[in-house]
Amino acid sequence: MKLYDLKGAPNPRRVKIFLAEKRIKVPIETLDLEAGAHLTPGFLARNPLGKLPVLELDDGTVLCESVAICRYFEEMVPEPPLFGRSTLERAQVEMWNRRMEHELLLPVIDVFVHTHPLWVGRREQIAAWGEAQRKLLVERMRWLDRELEGKEFIGVQRYDMADITAQVALLTARGVARLPIPDDHKNLTRWWASVSKRPTARA
Repeated sequence: MKLYDLKGAPNPRRVKIFLAEKRIKVPIETLDLEAGAHLTPGFLARNPLGKLPVLELDDGTVLCESVAICRYFEEMVPEPPLFGRSTLERAQVEMWNRRMEHELLLPVIDVFVHTHPLWVGRREQIAAWGEAQRKLLVERMRWLDRELEGKEFIGVQRYDMADITAQVALLTARGVARLPIPDDHKNLTRWWASVSKRPTARA
């Protein structure tokens, strides 16, 4: 079994944090984006979309997409439950994880891809779209701050996949989009301080 990783990329980081929370050790091969390692024939045979992460099982089966990979490990190692324990909790985590993807993670990625020099010549950049997504991200941080009033975690009352997705999104926002959490977002700041103290935050 091997996990193909892209250093610093948000979706591979989701999987690595998930594995660290589960205390699962998997061999990791980190690919070099600037060298185009994700576009070689060997890698494209595993994922024709050329995207990371990719999990290759011992029998050669390949799993792509970060949440699918995490769900595979959730079934293999149920504890601690990161997708919820009950039917209701699983639905709640699914709902909040999708919200964190659509309202935080995807806008952050759009800002990065459409405004950062790294992507010049690699992807078509539409600066106006990147700036529009930057504004959306600012609004969504304000929205999440309100949602966290009186709550320790995002999905259910324990750390779960929705927290991981939001954590990675806001880490990426801070790093490549230069959008830290505003000081007056007290609930979001409290949540961020809590999840950032977890040993797995450095995965």
